[in-house]
Amino acid sequence: MKEKAYYEKVNIKNEVRLRKLMEELPSFSRQFFIGIEPTTASRTRLAYAYDIGCFFEYLQTVNPVCRKLKMCDIPISILEEITPMDIEEYLSYLKYYEKDGVEYTNDERGIKRKLASLRSFYRYFYKNELIGNDPAIKVDMPKIHEKNIIRLDVDEIALLLDEVESGENLTERQKKYHEKTRVRDVAMISLLLGTGIRVSECVGLDITDVDFRNNGIKVHRKGGAEVVVYFGDEVRAALLSYFEERQKITAQDGSANALFLSMQNRRINVRSVENLVAKYAKLITNLKHITPHKLRSTYGTSLYRETGDIYLVADVLGHKDVNTTRKHYAAIEDDRRRAAAGYVKLREV
Repeated sequence: MKEKAYYEKVNIKNEVRLRKLMEELPSFSRQFFIGIEPTTASRTRLAYAYDIGCFFEYLQTVNPVCRKLKMCDIPISILEEITPMDIEEYLSYLKYYEKDGVEYTNDERGIKRKLASLRSFYRYFYKNELIGNDPAIKVDMPKIHEKNIIRLDVDEIALLLDEVESGENLTERQKKYHEKTRVRDVAMISLLLGTGIRVSECVGLDITDVDFRNNGIKVHRKGGAEVVVYFGDEVRAALLSYFEERQKITAQDGSANALFLSMQNRRINVRSVENLVAKYAKLITNLKHITPHKLRSTYGTSLYRETGDIYLVADVLGHKDVNTTRKHYAAIEDDRRRAAAGYVKLREV
């Protein structure tokens, strides 16, 4: 039987988790997940399930009707009893609460996501005339204060790659592992820096996804689209070196097609890539806190500075909305606008 692609395995895993969560959610919510299935990714539906579950857990603590019922038995009629002010109180509650002795907090982004999930939930039932009003749409989205995007400078990129290649500042124990993973790590970090792909897209690559004839890789984007992203000569050289090693390795069952393997010869996972990036970054004095996503931001910054084409950056990074890209690189646009002041002379000096 043909081995399933990485993204197919992820979708199946997410679907299994979603079905388990739906057993606990109010029974009427099942129709919502069936209804949004054609237009949403499995990860999105899973996130909705967690967020909606959080809302009904809250109702069970404050609503006298819900308090007496199991969550799965809560009727759809309860949605019509909720007012916009009730939802605002819920959002305030999300900033800090305790559950089973564990403390939970949500920043403005977490609260915004949970409100967005609740809005989608209410919108579905209102649109299908299963409820008569939609209080969620009347609640304003919280204002998000943008954070400075952390990215590597050109000299920091060189320092990071030098550390990955040499490993000279690693501990003696780490150096033993480094001898076995150096070529893989150089290829992986070079690929992240040289294409801006997401870490999930990187670990999902199969051997057959790499096309050295055209210097491209086939990646599966978050929404399910399959696109080709191209890489330069430096990335090509790093990948070719790794390919020589990879062809000599017999992978574990289920990982035969995986491009990047762990020490156990299984497809490497997202957490492992995050850990190895952090490991190498710690070796450089005064280097910013670096994650794989920061390598993606570094690529986006470099591409925008070189081209000034925000639409190209959005396309290559896989942003569905160019405004998402523009928001991330607004600081660079401001630099360009400042520089424009010096280009035009009013009088010859």
